[in-house]
Amino acid sequence: MSYDAMARPTDYNEDVASRILEKLVEGTSLRKICAAEDMPAASTVFLWLSRHPEFSERYARAREAQAEAMAEDTLDIADDGTNDFKKKTNADGSTDDVFNSEHVQRSKLRVDTRKWLMAKMAPKKYGDKLDLNVAGSLQTMSEEDINARLTHLLGKAGIGAPAGGAGETQEP
Repeated sequence: MSYDAMARPTDYNEDVASRILEKLVEGTSLRKICAAEDMPAASTVFLWLSRHPEFSERYARAREAQAEAMAEDTLDIADDGTNDFKKKTNADGSTDDVFNSEHVQRSKLRVDTRKWLMAKMAPKKYGDKLDLNVAGSLQTMSEEDINARLTHLLGKAGIGAPAGGAGETQEP
């Protein structure tokens, strides 16, 4: 190995690589993992990814598992009502439970951030689905309706209908 007890690892090491992947699966960010003194810098991990295909494959699987861990985190955060209310002491010494908007907003931010990351990490599973089946699409409109619609839209845009009427082409 090219590091001593005080230096960060730089040469690929299976034990260190496995520890990195385990922490990723647990939901820890690569930045936080690499902040530890016994871990390589993030730039070293990226170098390992480009030079070691087996590590790159395992890293991809760990990132998928990390997205799963985040999905479970979102449920835990959303279901946890702890601190949604706080005690407020009134002037007469009595107390009331009042809504803790700051805590609820922080929880919402934590869920939304995880959802965004999940969509980026596993877009096929967690990304937004596009519905390309639009009612009233051109496929269900008659040619006459399409021409009328085009003429209307061209008129709104200040463009006259093409010579020969909308939908017809002119010979050059």
